[in-house]
Amino acid sequence: MENNMTVEEITASLRTLLTAMPEAQRITSINQVKVALHECSPFKNEPVDCVIWMKTQEIKANDYNPNNVAPAEKALLNTSLIQDGFTHPIVATCDESTDQFVIIDGFHRFEISSKAGELNKRLKGYVPVVLMPQVNNDKNRRMAATIRHNRARGRHQINAMAEIVRELSQLGWDDSKIGIELGMDTDEVLRLKQVCGLFELFSHRQFSQAWTVK
Repeated sequence: MENNMTVEEITASLRTLLTAMPEAQRITSINQVKVALHECSPFKNEPVDCVIWMKTQEIKANDYNPNNVAPAEKALLNTSLIQDGFTHPIVATCDESTDQFVIIDGFHRFEISSKAGELNKRLKGYVPVVLMPQVNNDKNRRMAATIRHNRARGRHQINAMAEIVRELSQLGWDDSKIGIELGMDTDEVLRLKQVCGLFELFSHRQFSQAWTVK
């Protein structure tokens, strides 16, 4: 394309080019165009600026999500996706250690979309995804990002939340850092540690002298 072409002319040429492509190639090319636009966007630091379509086989669930959805709510989510369409893309990041895309937020949307049925057929086996490159190859930060996405709207299984707090604690995060990253106060962090019942989680905590009645 010539450098003196207007945006309107470039858009028209691009539309003609994309329309003539086979569907799979068209989806790939549209993703490439979105990424190129994203790179020069004034909002390129915002993941939602670039929503791409990915095959469900390219994405895997994380192994730590404590968010629990009741059957009735999951059925309502399915109805919403069918009736209203995808209004919230799945949030994922590339785990460079495995070169796979791991879900940060949107597991239940992903799960419903992956199953054979009306929605999967309509989406042609794809799901809309935004990528968070800033948490690449760092499971601790992926876990924290998932909790932050979930806490504002989801319900968490206490044992699963406690397990995450245990793991972060054992990886060297103190109570203050865990609370800041996961949106908890120190008392909530302490209660979740107590759920684990692990002595090593309290090894650095100072306790007052206990008293007993003789």
